Amino acid sequence: MVGAAFTLYSILTGGIDTGWTFYTPYSSQASGSVVSMTLGIFILGFSSILTGVNFIVTIHKLRAPGLPWSRLPLFVWGLYATSIIQVLATPVLGITLLLLAMERLLGIGIFDPSMGGDPILFQHFFWFYSHPAVYIMIVPGFGIISELISTHSRKTIFGYWAIALSSLAIAFIGFLVWGHHMFVSGQASVASAVFSFLTFLVGIPTGIKIFNWVATLHRGSISLTTPMVYALMFLFLFTIGGFTGIMVGAISVDVHLHDTYYVVAHFHYVMVGGMLMAFVGGLHHWWPKMFGKMYNEIAAKITAAILFIGFNLTFFPQFILGSQGMPRRYYNYIDEFTTLHQVSTIGSYLLGVGFLVMAVYMVHSLVKGKKASSNPWGSRSLDWTVSSPPIEHNFEYTPVVIHGPYDYQKPLSEFRLGLAASHNGHGDIHGSKVNTSSETETEAESGSQA
Repeated sequence: MVGAAFTLYSILTGGIDTGWTFYTPYSSQASGSVVSMTLGIFILGFSSILTGVNFIVTIHKLRAPGLPWSRLPLFVWGLYATSIIQVLATPVLGITLLLLAMERLLGIGIFDPSMGGDPILFQHFFWFYSHPAVYIMIVPGFGIISELISTHSRKTIFGYWAIALSSLAIAFIGFLVWGHHMFVSGQASVASAVFSFLTFLVGIPTGIKIFNWVATLHRGSISLTTPMVYALMFLFLFTIGGFTGIMVGAISVDVHLHDTYYVVAHFHYVMVGGMLMAFVGGLHHWWPKMFGKMYNEIAAKITAAILFIGFNLTFFPQFILGSQGMPRRYYNYIDEFTTLHQVSTIGSYLLGVGFLVMAVYMVHSLVKGKKASSNPWGSRSLDWTVSSPPIEHNFEYTPVVIHGPYDYQKPLSEFRLGLAASHNGHGDIHGSKVNTSSETETEAESGSQA
């Protein structure tokens, strides 16, 4: 609340004129409420750090009996890698903004060259956090896609450990590539070459995920449910974002495309085509579990088509604009760019319409939607073993896991969940109950076939 109050105060008192990056010397010398804004962000950063610590400790110490690392859902692995990034990267941003506030308040020369500071130092600090921050947003999306593809293709995930460990590899390498944002900043050519190589390297664990997801789809019993449609959209759009990211990782190409619309398009194919489509797919996947209601599948698929067309109309022309030299952050442009800008604008309207229609049918499902079964997708993971929506504490008893989350080679009739009333902390389980309700299994089976 304190951090939000500082930020709100900054906005109400005229805002700041530094750009979203707070680059020095703009933020060192600009008028406005720079100090209150930076202090607000500094305080808000603690929420990220503590959330990361919470997830890491929970995953290490509070796994259910029978749930070793090898049985963790890949979504949990994604959250685990994300939490590591949050804990390690967010303090760097906090310290950077605190140094900026100290420079303005106390006159200490840190970034301001007029006081003996180095403005490029701010860029190093900023991007050391802000590039991993991209993975804070996209790595949970990777975890969601693993769940969607396995569940809706009725197939055991291909390369479980490769996908799990690639999330950790992305988290590690993500801290080593910040310099590719600074190829035109005057940094040493050797440093640029190293950052360029590491940028290519980060494509390896990401490519591992893509190939394993495609291998999972191969010869799977694919159901084109709405969550699966969004997963397929993710694969197409994120792959474009990934390839174009490798392109701007090359120094000679990046010098030409830096700060053009090409970078805008690349970023949005990763963050909207990737992260947002994964989030929307996950929303449709877990909606029946969260609210106990089914949405209209036809309306949802039509909306997915609108979003796919709208997204590509919005951002693909920007690749062309950027390659032709259209700079970003300019409100005016030469006449030869007008047509592509207009196409991009039409696409943005389609995106808006798509999300509006989504909001309508989701709200409608809450009011008049068909009641969801406990497991409408026939999933094998732990979250689908409880009622829809679940009780306040999810489980009536501590669950005892006796199978993996992707055991689709086994029929649903063998799907069992042990429920333990208690365990004494030494691994011994007492008073265990096993849910063998044929009614639950039949309900889930019929739901998955529907």
